Amino acid sequence: MQCPCNPNKKYVDCCQKAHQNIQAVTSAEQLMRSRYSAFVLANINYLQKSHHTSTRPSKQEKREIEKWTKSVKWIRLEVLNSTENTVEFKAFFMENKNIEVIHENSKFCKENEHWVYLDAF
Repeated sequence: MQCPCNPNKKYVDCCQKAHQNIQAVTSAEQLMRSRYSAFVLANINYLQKSHHTSTRPSKQEKREIEKWTKSVKWIRLEVLNSTENTVEFKAFFMENKNIEVIHENSKFCKENEHWVYLDAF
C-alpha cells in the first residue's frame, strides 16, 4: 500500500518503520508525517506514544480521537514548511460530505531520546 503521508512511497518503506519503532524517527518532519499516517490508519497507540507526556491526551480523549479519526476520510497531507523543531502543514479530510483542513504549526522535541509532538502554535 502507498504511504498516507506521501503517495510516492510505499508504507513499508516510509511510516511503517516509525510505527514499529519510534526510535527510528530522525526528524520532526518525519515524526509529523508518521503521526499523520497514524491518524489515517487510526493507530491511536502510536499517536499516544509519539505525544509528549506533558501534553498527551487522556484515556477519554484518546477514545474520542480514535472515534473521530475513524469517522473521517483522510485525503492528503501538504508539508508547507519544516525546521529542526517545527512543521507547518495542512491535512485535508472529508467529514459529513465536506472537505475540511487542519492547518497547523506543530512543535516537536526529544523526550526519552526520541522525537515527540509537543503542541501547536
